[in-house]
Amino acid sequence: MPDTRIRGWLLVLCALLLVGTPLLFAYSTSLAISTLGRRGPGFVVILVARLMAVSFGIAAGLALARRRPGAVGIARAALVVSAAVDLLTYLTPFFPRNLPSSDVTLLLVAALTHDAVWLAYLARSRRVRQTYGDDT
Repeated sequence: MPDTRIRGWLLVLCALLLVGTPLLFAYSTSLAISTLGRRGPGFVVILVARLMAVSFGIAAGLALARRRPGAVGIARAALVVSAAVDLLTYLTPFFPRNLPSSDVTLLLVAALTHDAVWLAYLARSRRVRQTYGDDT
């Protein structure tokens, strides 16, 4: 009988979706919220989009951790949404940053690489196939 426990890299992904990403969102938002008056509605749209992406990631993390049907598909969709919101955040002037454009580019590449690596993991991992079976 195959081992279907949530452990290894799958556990790391669940932890990132459930804890890491929400904490990063909370931290970055707490730093940026003071600029709301100067940034206007574009900033609010970015914040709402980021909140929705983080919420979707939490739902994906819970689905993975509880081994729910469709969990892998939800996680893939959450990672794609996260990448799209990262593009929106880093390529528009609405979200405040005190970084040179070269650093912003590095952050965007790192964020997109992060999502791409996890997508590849979900597609290729033997542990994911063992844990979720035909659901992958």
